Amino acid sequence: MHFCRYSSPLGILLIGESGNAIVYCQWEDSVDEQFIATWEEDKERQNALLTLACRQLTEYFAGKRKAFDLPIRLNGTPFQQIVWKGLQKIPYGETLSYAGLARQIGREKAARAVGNANNHNPLMIIIPCHRVVASNGEISGYAGGIDRKAWLLEKEKGNE
Repeated sequence: MHFCRYSSPLGILLIGESGNAIVYCQWEDSVDEQFIATWEEDKERQNALLTLACRQLTEYFAGKRKAFDLPIRLNGTPFQQIVWKGLQKIPYGETLSYAGLARQIGREKAARAVGNANNHNPLMIIIPCHRVVASNGEISGYAGGIDRKAWLLEKEKGNE
């Protein structure tokens, strides 16, 4: 797998590519370094797909992109796959509760399992897990930290 480091307004993201698909996008400070020890870093920015992902992230952070157009491949359980597909349907600038997402994917009683799958989303920002909030509308749970989640939500609402 090839990866690059992307400097965002919220910190560094590690973006991974394998088999002509983006398979990984996580905050560097939440990643175990041993996990990426066998990956090859694209320091020279020669990987066209990683360069495209960085360009689209720059457009997103500049407020010029509301959805990503990248080939992605998700590795997870069948349930996680369903949840991650559901996340991709939450519109830019909007939020949905964990229970609401559970209903949307046809698993009304699986709000906690939806939260767990959300927590294991391998493509932060690209698959907008930050758009899921508690039933009372409060910001809760985000592998990248609550402050980042709040910033992303404010940015998408046009308040940042």
